[in-house]
Amino acid sequence: MTKIKKLDIRLANQIAAGEVVDRPASVLKELIENSFDAGADQIDIEIEAGGIKRVLVRDNGCGIEHDDMALALDSHATSKIYDLDDLEAVTTMGFRGEALASISSVSRLTLSSNVASQAEQGWLARSVGRDMAVELSPAARPRGTTVEVEDLFFNTPARRKFLRKEKTEFNHLDEVFRRNALGSFATGLSLTHNGKVIHSLRPCNEVLDRERRIAKLLGQGFIDNAIHLDVEHSGYRLQGWVAQPTFSRSQADMQYFFVNQRVIKDKVIGHAVRQAYRDVLFHGRQPVFVLYFSLDPSQVDVNVHPSKHEVRFRDSRQVHDFIYRTLHKALADVRPEGLPANSEGAGYAAASTEGQLSQQGSMALAEPTIAYHGAAGHSSSSYPTASHYSSSTAQGGGFSTNHQQLYGTEFSGSAAADALARPAEDGEIPPLGFAIAQLKGIYILAENAEGLIVVDMHAAHERITYERMKTARDDSGIQAQPLLVPVSLSLSEKEADCAEQASELFLNLGFELQRVAAESMIIRQIPVFLASADAELLVHDVIADLLQYGSSDRILNHIDDILSTMACHGSVRANRRLSIPEMNALLRDMERTERSGQCNHGRPTWTAMSLAELDKLFLRGR
Repeated sequence: MTKIKKLDIRLANQIAAGEVVDRPASVLKELIENSFDAGADQIDIEIEAGGIKRVLVRDNGCGIEHDDMALALDSHATSKIYDLDDLEAVTTMGFRGEALASISSVSRLTLSSNVASQAEQGWLARSVGRDMAVELSPAARPRGTTVEVEDLFFNTPARRKFLRKEKTEFNHLDEVFRRNALGSFATGLSLTHNGKVIHSLRPCNEVLDRERRIAKLLGQGFIDNAIHLDVEHSGYRLQGWVAQPTFSRSQADMQYFFVNQRVIKDKVIGHAVRQAYRDVLFHGRQPVFVLYFSLDPSQVDVNVHPSKHEVRFRDSRQVHDFIYRTLHKALADVRPEGLPANSEGAGYAAASTEGQLSQQGSMALAEPTIAYHGAAGHSSSSYPTASHYSSSTAQGGGFSTNHQQLYGTEFSGSAAADALARPAEDGEIPPLGFAIAQLKGIYILAENAEGLIVVDMHAAHERITYERMKTARDDSGIQAQPLLVPVSLSLSEKEADCAEQASELFLNLGFELQRVAAESMIIRQIPVFLASADAELLVHDVIADLLQYGSSDRILNHIDDILSTMACHGSVRANRRLSIPEMNALLRDMERTERSGQCNHGRPTWTAMSLAELDKLFLRGR
């Protein structure tokens, strides 16, 4: 082995730079964070050639004292922490004291700053030579700091080769800008690329102004389809915006989660969000959100990764549960416009004339601040009594035998007098309106105060059945109904063994199975909710789920998926003709049911077109 010797300062800083600086976007991230820590309320960024040629960040923060200018460019020198206690409760964006030294070792960096209001009192610093000695000179500038980084990796050509085209590098820079603009609403920011202004954002404190900023950065569609929440409980606070499941992405490119204003990617957080969206998001789609999580800084370790993208929570299970339950409840409480979640003793609210009906099929949402009450439960909304409705049954007829059979069990939450007839002339119109026809045995057409509602009846009924089965399981168990004539079931020996071993689970799900041969079983009872389902096919599918999930622990973790499979069998099928009263009963149950905007597989259950949109189709009013 060769002799051990100490690395020179520049080489040591270049090695350190490899951990925090891999492209111009990394430089911009570090510089913006320093500006935030300096208390700046205005940050201006100038980029040339995708940041490869030049990155300049100018702020109006507290500035750097003359005596500290040289130290600012030295490694492991910082004003943000002084001892271990500071490190264990970091409240600043930066704290390592490596950024400027590392960046200056692989670029031509100039630092100018002023702590006074007089422009002539500023100073300029740059590091030169292999020992990175700092040269100081007077510089006239207003209060604040400017860092200019030119010719990134000019002295490390091997790393410069890894840089991409100008457009690609700028896209990364633009994403860093977005994250920081979303993370600090109180700060005004601007971004210029090759002399062209890309973003110019003013400071904003009100919710409406913040939503305007988000719309500029992420698009108006997100805000139009977002649920605003602000929940605080046990020292945790979660606020921000989550998109309705109908507004999703093919990639996870619009997911911003901030912990104490620091944007992070964390496995605990990611799992909690996925769980909250689990049975309302279409397969392969990604949720969209901008969320801010606040907690005591001592309860989170930000000193986990050099780039500070990851954190470690002291009590990750409690954090996970809080985030999951909050988002789960927020998504469950989404109701059609005019029907607030958890309303008590109120009839139908009149549809808002200000609400916009989106092409994605989501009506505008009432956005009350969500109060934390633990796990989500069903709404106890009350509906109009029989006096709200006309006694005439001319339009829909009375109860039919089919209606009694279908809704007497599966839609038992709907009182006949409440839901089935059209309202009197002066009656208020419910959010999903009243049925007027069925199309192709698949869709329900309804009229509400705004225009036309189209409902996928199977998808909607599937969600209703699924939510009721989950509630029954959690409350008193799923009620079973004996079959007058037991159903024989032909299985493979492997399937029969699986069903026999899971007999207790089947009982909890409302089934009673009896093995009569190596490849044969008898179904003696099924869940009440699924009385009209094909029992043989249903049990086959449940057994297939059990074989897929394997161990009992995995089965318990996927019990909701099994209930979803069962609910699909218990829902009205395509080409099933419904009467007008039956269709209205389904609409009323949708208004009562959590997550009724999506089926169990994440498909939308209904869409809407306003009268203005219909008029536009036929060129009316032109």
